[in-house]
This record gives sequence, structure tokens and C-alpha cells, in this order.
Amino acid sequence: MNFIANEDKINVISDETSINEFIKHVVKTTNISNPFYILDIHNLVNNIKTWKNNLPRVKPFYAVKCNDNVIALKIFAAFDFGFDCFTEGEIKKVLDLGVNPSRIIFANPTKILSHVKFAKNKSVNLTVFDNEMELDKMKSTYELCKLLIRIRSDALTCKSSPFGIKFGCDPVTEAPKLLSLAYNLGLSVVGVSFHVGSGCNEPEAYRRAILASANVFSHAKKIGFKNMHILDIGGGFHGKIDKFAGIINEALDELFPPDSGVNIIAEPGRYFVESSFTLTTQIHSIKRGSCNGEIMYFINDGIYGSFMDILIERAKYIPKPLTACSDELVLSSLWGPTADSIDLLMKSIYLPRMNIGDYIIFENMGSYCRAIATTFNGFNIPKVYAVVNHQTLKELKNQYLNYTNITGELNIFTEPII
Repeated sequence: MNFIANEDKINVISDETSINEFIKHVVKTTNISNPFYILDIHNLVNNIKTWKNNLPRVKPFYAVKCNDNVIALKIFAAFDFGFDCFTEGEIKKVLDLGVNPSRIIFANPTKILSHVKFAKNKSVNLTVFDNEMELDKMKSTYELCKLLIRIRSDALTCKSSPFGIKFGCDPVTEAPKLLSLAYNLGLSVVGVSFHVGSGCNEPEAYRRAILASANVFSHAKKIGFKNMHILDIGGGFHGKIDKFAGIINEALDELFPPDSGVNIIAEPGRYFVESSFTLTTQIHSIKRGSCNGEIMYFINDGIYGSFMDILIERAKYIPKPLTACSDELVLSSLWGPTADSIDLLMKSIYLPRMNIGDYIIFENMGSYCRAIATTFNGFNIPKVYAVVNHQTLKELKNQYLNYTNITGELNIFTEPII
């Protein structure tokens, strides 16, 4: 059966079919000329299982900003995830799936007023703050909303800039004053949140942040907040979760033991989706460079599209020719399709000699790549096509996609393809 090029459907494949084989099937049987993503549901579900096995006390509130693909959001909803939303638009997208507003945290410490009013109208009743003016805003606009105080506790090494330069209050010098103000305003502070930074490379950062949170909890209770019951340990997870799990679980058991009455949540994004998305691009032009004679390959996605993180975070991506065109490796550079000369993905690398029309894939493209892409020069953002194997399909249908709080879940699968 032919591949179903519909972003609202999930293509079913055999358990033996790899993602690369599926992509080969797609490009062979269709005339897709634009770049496209494949969402591997099997990989996504495995990441969910690994999280639950390693951090059983920590409920994920998926960070929608990382990747808002609707199929992925439906899978998370089916696994009873909460959702970390930063804007009115993200809240609306999650609510449109049928998710109960109690499963949403409005995790923006500096909210636009109209977005606060929207959250109130939709009964989204949990948000964060880190400054006095935000408390005044909540007092005048949404007084009954539950609040988490966001503290700053940056990791020493992160994939991107530390969030603390923009969000979070000092847990020692600022948090006590803000808690006193919130108490005097009659607002309801119910917990603490932090974020060590996106793409954290320092597991010990979570121990420091959890200790700082415990001290803020203690102070809040002393001044009269009796309903402190949420600790939000933020995001920043990437790579293998067991790198972080031991330290996090140990710190939680010591400072927020299971009988403490404190619910532990987190706001992971990249951990779940980064490895679940593969991008397929096509070579549309080739020429020889004038300086060092390297082969210049021009593909149909670039810096202004899926590879924006090359500019923002100096991200590194690994190009993989879809088929072995030649054993000969030649000095090469990869260029995007736009008119801008900075649209250079990588230079002075060795790639097989390829032809116009050949395909290059990039794995691990699920984290922010599509979310921050632009339509500069009139190029569209690549579409996403989801795929699931029979083993995972059975698991989803039998155990998870009968969840009553999401819509449209049982009619999104195609007949088997290959």
C-alpha cells in the first residue's frame, strides 16, 4: 500500500522495517520534492517508558514549545502527561485535544496580560512568578490562580544560554521577600519551580536546585503558606536519563520523601522528542567551489528552516546519505536553499560523491528544529509524517489510546504499508 502523506494519520509498518527503510519507500513511491520529517512513534513510546522507569515519582509536563506536533501531543496526552505551556496559543492547542486544564501549567514567569485572562477563562489554574510586578498582575487579574515561585539555579554547563539570565529569582536574597509580598496580597503559593538550563550537561545541578527549593519550601511554610505541595524540577534533560535519574531520585528521597505530600513534576521537552524525529532532505544543485575545489551540495532545507540552531546554539548535525552513492569521499560543503550567503550548514567535510536528486537524512531532529524554523524566501516548514510499528500500535490501542480525555485517537492509523 502507498504511503499516506497526511500529517493527521499514523502510517503503520512491520516490526522489521527500519525508519531508513521506510524513508526509502516514501521517496521511491512518491514524488515528494520538499524536505519532510518522520516521527517514529516507537522511539517516542520507548522514551516515555524509560522516563517512567527511571523517574517514577516525577510526572512529566511536556514542554510544548520544544515541538508542538499534534500527533506527539496526542501520544503524550494518552500517557496522562501534563503540559508546560508558555503562551495562550500553546494552551489553546493542548485544550483543543480535550486535555483537562488541570493538566496544564502556565509556565511563564512574565505573562502577557491577555494571556492571563485567557488562562483564567479556560480554568488553567497553575502558573509561576519570579518578580513583584507579576504578583501585582495576578492579584488584579487572576487572584485565585495557584502559584509556584520560580527560583534561579543554573547548571554550570548547558547546551544553550542559562535560563537564569532571564527567569528566576535568587532563592536566598529575593525569594523570601517575594513570598512575604505574595502572602500579604492574599495569593496562594503552592510550591517551587526551577529550570537548570536547556540541554543540561551537569547532573549535579539538579541536586543543588532541589536543595535550594527545600529551603524555600521551609521558609514559605514558616510565614504561613500551608498548602505547599508541588515541586517543579523543570527541564534540561537530554541524552540518557539514567545520567540524571540517580542524583535526582536521591535528592528527592532525602529532601522531599514520598510521605512528604509533595507532588514532583518536571517540564521535559527535548528528552522525549529529539531522537524521535528524522529529517529527509534532497540535493537540488551541485557545483564546485572556487577556493579549495570542494563540492558544494545545495539541499532543500537550511539555516532559515530546520537548521536554525546552527546560528543560535552552534548545533552540530550529521548528514547521512540515504543510499550509498559511491565509496569515494570528497571534500564537501552543505548549503541551504535561500538567497542568503550565510545559509551554510557545514563546510570542509567529507561526503560520498552524490548526484542531483539524491537524499540526505539527519537524525535526532525533534528538539526545536521545526519549532523555530522560518518561511524566509517563501520556503515552507517541512511537514511531519508519523510512523508506528505493529508492536507499538498494539500497545497504544490496547492500553493508552482508549484514554477518554483526548479526541480523534482511534481513527488516526492507516492500514499497514510495508
